[in-house]
Amino acid sequence: MMPMGWVSSPTGRPPVRFTARGERGLVGRMRSRHEGTTATLGIIGVPSSAGGRRTGQDRGPAAFRQAGLLAQLRAAGVDVEDRGDLQEVRYAPDPDHPRQQNVPRVRSVALAVADAVERALESGLRPLVLGGDCTITLGVLTGMVRRFPRLGLIYFDGDADLKTPADTVSGILDGMGMAHAFGHGVDELSRLGPRYPLLKPEHVFFYGLNPQAGWMGEVERQRLEATAVLRATVDDLRGRTAVAAQAALQALQERASPLLLHFDVDVIDCEEVPAVDVPHRGGLGFADVVEALRVFVTSPSVTGVVITEFNAELDPEGDFARRLVMALVDVLRGFAKSPS
Repeated sequence: MMPMGWVSSPTGRPPVRFTARGERGLVGRMRSRHEGTTATLGIIGVPSSAGGRRTGQDRGPAAFRQAGLLAQLRAAGVDVEDRGDLQEVRYAPDPDHPRQQNVPRVRSVALAVADAVERALESGLRPLVLGGDCTITLGVLTGMVRRFPRLGLIYFDGDADLKTPADTVSGILDGMGMAHAFGHGVDELSRLGPRYPLLKPEHVFFYGLNPQAGWMGEVERQRLEATAVLRATVDDLRGRTAVAAQAALQALQERASPLLLHFDVDVIDCEEVPAVDVPHRGGLGFADVVEALRVFVTSPSVTGVVITEFNAELDPEGDFARRLVMALVDVLRGFAKSPS
């Protein structure tokens, strides 16, 4: 076990130590770089559960909209351009391909996402992509890599998603996204982008990994250990998520620029937010997650955000969607120009 205060590191590289500087000073300096500027968010909805294990994630964008995300962002002073939702694609069992379910549908969604993200970037927008299962991040990465070859990724997620069809019996692509980004798995997804592999492992930071939740098998653990990614587990982060988030940014900025933030709602302990496809016990507390998000989204290096895994079918009254929207609006104020 690594001592508290250290972020796990790839084999053969020195670990990254959390800085001892105070959270308030770090965040304040980051916010000061935004003063006098206004960034416009381009909202892109991706109502897809094609890569999931059930329906419900396809209703995520509608749930966030119904909870007032756009109206509240605008009321908070955030410039927003609504780019609409892509075509809805719902999960359906694929018994003919039990180890790699729905590859053509996942690929189709990802390519549509890539084009939508690229168009948003060309229009000078900072994409905020509302998912949707985790495979949509392959599309976001593809669209951004077309514009930013040195793109880095903060993977704020309870899982590494490094499974492949060869080592899983479920065939759920939702748990294979990063494996395909690194060049493993099926060619239809691993060769989706403008280059192969889509990402270098050293350009990725896995932040919030929760291996104790029971979703990571032994082969995936071995693949993670052999992969040159920076990483921090929930045990590394508890009680210090904001300072650790700044350390993660600093470490990744030395390797890649700009950065995409992938935020999987299942990084939050399922006792607090159970409306996810893959519930994680022992995850980060809601308040800790919000602290980290605030640091990430107020960094000038973060050029886009994608939100995944919220299952609206598990939130029939909309309570968790409203709570998430309130938190997102709060942290996304960092994108807006401070009122005079």
